[in-house]
Amino acid sequence: MTTTDVEATPVHSRRDVVQAMWGLMMGMFVSILASTIVSNALPRIVAELKGSQSIFAWIVTAELLAMTATVPLWGKLADLYSRKLLIQASLSLFVAGSLIAGFSQNVEMLIVSRVVQGLGAGGVTALATIVMAAMIPPRELGKYSGMFGAVFGVGTVAGPLIGGLLVDTSWLGWRWCFFIGIPFTLAAIYMLQRTLNLPVVRNEKTKIDYLGAFLIVSGVSTLLIWSSLAGQKFEWASAWTAGLVTLGVLLLVAAVRVEAKAHDPIVPLSIFRNRTVSLATVASALVGIAMFGGTVFLSQYFQLSLGKTPTQAGLLGLPLIFGLLVSSTVAGQLITKYGKWKAFLVSGGVFMIGGMLLLSTITAQTSVFMVSVHMFVLGVGVGLMMQNLVLAAQNDVPAKDLGATTSTLTFFRSLGGAIGVSALGAVLANKVTSLSEEKFGAMPGGEASGHAVPDLSVLPPEIKAVIAEIYATATAEIFLVGVPFAVLALLAVLFIKEKPLKETSGDDRLAAEMAAGH
Repeated sequence: MTTTDVEATPVHSRRDVVQAMWGLMMGMFVSILASTIVSNALPRIVAELKGSQSIFAWIVTAELLAMTATVPLWGKLADLYSRKLLIQASLSLFVAGSLIAGFSQNVEMLIVSRVVQGLGAGGVTALATIVMAAMIPPRELGKYSGMFGAVFGVGTVAGPLIGGLLVDTSWLGWRWCFFIGIPFTLAAIYMLQRTLNLPVVRNEKTKIDYLGAFLIVSGVSTLLIWSSLAGQKFEWASAWTAGLVTLGVLLLVAAVRVEAKAHDPIVPLSIFRNRTVSLATVASALVGIAMFGGTVFLSQYFQLSLGKTPTQAGLLGLPLIFGLLVSSTVAGQLITKYGKWKAFLVSGGVFMIGGMLLLSTITAQTSVFMVSVHMFVLGVGVGLMMQNLVLAAQNDVPAKDLGATTSTLTFFRSLGGAIGVSALGAVLANKVTSLSEEKFGAMPGGEASGHAVPDLSVLPPEIKAVIAEIYATATAEIFLVGVPFAVLALLAVLFIKEKPLKETSGDDRLAAEMAAGH
């Protein structure tokens, strides 16, 4: 290792740690919220800004692209520069993007603002867990990881509910979907400025692998653009698909070659020689599919099959939040108390499979209570898996690779969710189309097709009932399609070897590694 200077590690009082955690959790919550809060507000936003239907998806996709693609870069920067400065910079970017979005006068301005928001959200998502690992030993990290898992889940599922309420409140409106997070983000910056005291690693010989960063961001962005547009703007089996997938894969292959030779790679390929990291990465991607798929498609089921309003649909997502909140928090406390974590990962895999299977049985006649029970089971599974995968990986890598490892797992979870939602969405659209043609034939205006969401308010009761059953059947099928992914996640965690949780923080481990010359 090259000559490195490290400032003396300050002693973290319990009060400072708790306050810093609150700051981190507030930042994490608003950054995750930004990804989902606009979903129920999009029709109003696009109409007011006079945007076209093609702009609709890009208001969500632009933020998701910027957030997901830049996570590895933020993780690498955390291994090289001041983590306190980086997380404050990412929160500041988020505030800037939110202000621009809230004052947007046209769709172009809004999309640019969403990219800025995404850059900030990517930094917060990657850095929050990295900073936490630097301050707290893995043995004590369990309870905090559980809280972060709960915050991530609540932000993901609560977004559509909050967005719906803001849009339905006449004296607020859609612009508050962007303004609402600003005071919380500013409060997080203030709290972190006061309480977050971390050593700064200075390495004069280290350089950022800009070529590797460019290739990774370009490759991932290309694949995300493909998965976002396939099935909507062009067919899955088309020349566009072939071109975008080929380009994305070639860019990522080039990135791997560059990273393998780089002195300081953005994603050190050596971390994948660690079995725990490799298996946790696979499982994280698969958990992302369950997490995002569950929230996106159940909201549509509630509205189109059960006839609920957007706000009601948001409220009906609460059992999933509750299951995730309870399981991640309780598991975190027990892991800290007993030092054992694998049983919770395995249990999470079993609950995820159970939840997906139960949700594959829903119909238009299924009671809200039964759907809530099914959602609670899925929430418990996701809560037991999500942050504990990060904990297992952080516990098994050298402290110098904590940033890269954490951001890699976060990145693959987001990537799995983004691509999974697109793929499952295509399955749903195709099923809706085939069932609609079977029931109605080709309907004028495409009202029953998978490419246009029907307006139930203008349909006669007998047609409305058939449409409700069609969407219920299609939604049930995508959960059945998701079961193999949950099974693979369980298999991945079964092969992770449980190792005792370390008793020292990431910063203390880093200092010891440097003293030993590693």
